[in-house]
Amino acid sequence: MAQKTLTVGEGVPLREAVADRSRRMYFVDHLRAVLLIFVVLHHVAMVYGASVPYYYVEPPFTDPQGFRDLLIFALTNQAWHMGAFFLLAGYFTPRSFDRKGAVTFIKDRLIRLGIPLIVYLFVLNPIAGLAVYLMPVELTGITSNPTWDIYPDLIGLGPLWFVAMLLIFSFAYVGWRLLTGNRPYSEHSPSLQLTYLRVGIFVVVLAVVTFLFRMVVPLDKPVELFIGAFSFPSIAYLPQYISFFVLGIIAYRNDWLRNLPNAMGIVGFVVAGIASVLLFPLAFSGEMFSLEVTDALDNAMGNGHWQSAVGAAWDSIFAVGMFMGSVVLFRQFLNGRNWFGTFLSQQSYAVYVIHIPIVIYIAYLLRDIQLDAVPKTVLASVVIVPVCFAVAYLVRKLPYVSRVL
Repeated sequence: MAQKTLTVGEGVPLREAVADRSRRMYFVDHLRAVLLIFVVLHHVAMVYGASVPYYYVEPPFTDPQGFRDLLIFALTNQAWHMGAFFLLAGYFTPRSFDRKGAVTFIKDRLIRLGIPLIVYLFVLNPIAGLAVYLMPVELTGITSNPTWDIYPDLIGLGPLWFVAMLLIFSFAYVGWRLLTGNRPYSEHSPSLQLTYLRVGIFVVVLAVVTFLFRMVVPLDKPVELFIGAFSFPSIAYLPQYISFFVLGIIAYRNDWLRNLPNAMGIVGFVVAGIASVLLFPLAFSGEMFSLEVTDALDNAMGNGHWQSAVGAAWDSIFAVGMFMGSVVLFRQFLNGRNWFGTFLSQQSYAVYVIHIPIVIYIAYLLRDIQLDAVPKTVLASVVIVPVCFAVAYLVRKLPYVSRVL
């Protein structure tokens, strides 16, 4: 009697499907590394763009065109790259939980997320925060030298708001699994196929929820807890962060990162580009095809203004389109193992944790180089990014650090 072969999806043998899912997706490693580099570039741009209060900014602010260009970079970057991180984190959460179980999963999350969070709160953020004393008195109004009395005011999350939020999401996932009977993933589960209709519905719902949420929490309003120690600067994107994390879980269950059609990725890039040409200027300047920074920028922040609705539509389309396109691009061209990609991937999390003090103090060392805002950002980035990875490599060589980072 012939042995029956179990199949999944479109007649793919079960053993082949299992083997395929266990194969490392190098394109995801490389995508995360590139996203991390954009995080560093984002924070370098904050030094010279001075669009929001920051650890250290470089005056004088006499380059309005450079300010505009860096602001556009920051807005487009922020619209999708952290959401992409949450989606990728959600993608690998079910597999980790299924392999380790609830107790070990929580313990691992506390080690991998909790320890860097504590170190940054009480050590790295205060070190970076001292840079405010390096800025001109006429800019800060500070005439005294720092003392230990100010230490409590220097405690803060900084960019590790992402780690704190991911820890919350991880605990929520554990609670959901326990409440639903802790059913592990089964290769026999029916596959939910990605379609343009489903993607479109997701984008519309995300845009509407984001618009409504920003009526309460505008883009320029951080949420602060515990007297400012826990500050979430981009909380206006919370609908995106939550939905992308959940979408990552669904994507893992249905193996979407491997199966996303190439054509859908190309369409994602095209639609993201079209939305940026048509909707971005309308949202942030109030006029079609105009990128002039005016008082109309405040209307895009939220509070129920029509420009906020356009902005919510733009960043929802942009975030989804850019992620889909990036997955296909990296899967097609950067899915092989190589030493450079492996090196960047291995250091990425450490770079995320330690990069802020490096950005701040290298920018200070470069302060006497006279360049306009954009060329200065490029120059600083060329220096800062390699230094961040080199320092991360050395830090991870310390005993037990690689277990965490």
